[in-house]
Amino acid sequence: MPPYGRHGGVAWMRRRAGERAVRRVTRGSLWTLAAAGLLTFCASAPRASADIYQCRGPRGALNFTNVPVADARCKIVVHTPPPRRSADDDAEPSTRRSSSTTAPDPDRYTRYDAFIAEAARVYQLPETLIRAVVKVESDFQVAVVSDKGAQGLMQLMPRTAAAMGVTEVFDPRQNILGGARLLRVLANRFSGDLARTLAAYNAGSGAVNRHDGVPPYAETQRYVRRVLRFYDLYRQQADARTPADDSGGQS
Repeated sequence: MPPYGRHGGVAWMRRRAGERAVRRVTRGSLWTLAAAGLLTFCASAPRASADIYQCRGPRGALNFTNVPVADARCKIVVHTPPPRRSADDDAEPSTRRSSSTTAPDPDRYTRYDAFIAEAARVYQLPETLIRAVVKVESDFQVAVVSDKGAQGLMQLMPRTAAAMGVTEVFDPRQNILGGARLLRVLANRFSGDLARTLAAYNAGSGAVNRHDGVPPYAETQRYVRRVLRFYDLYRQQADARTPADDSGGQS
């Protein structure tokens, strides 16, 4: 499998893109969810549930929300027991991460923007989703190694990294491209079901298949909630940075 070199690698990825991985899934795809703004967290709603629901509207559109919609068919895809908060419940790094502390480096949160944008173009994923996964997986720390052996910005296991064409797992560009490729493969496998895609990224496809949904693992359920929360946050920030169209539809 050709490596992700600094030159020429993107053309190969565009042609292959994970065998059939670059094809868009149909209704409910990650791209459609992001473009239509269907991933909704009503954080301002009083007493909003920490559970995550998948709701299907009257016209068949899918929506992931923590507040079930009255006129939609909803089912719980992530159930959260009554919270018993700890000091690190809202800590920035993923619970999967295990590494020595590093000096403050706030610039890391924008340092890899170009690689995230490239991966989003190649694999037809929302930049905000890739960013959310990086945030939860590594908090944008490039040299992170988890206690299970996952490595780099998107916490790829060595065998997974090799399968995704990554030859230098701590190279930020390769790691992000490899993680995004895995997300696209999983998105296709689970027909664009965002919760299952993220759960499979964390716990593996086998666990998602065995439980026919997000597995009842505390770490995986917390992982899915956190990625969705940051995904929603980053989408809101991106929307706020996008100038409003004041043309009124006039050419």
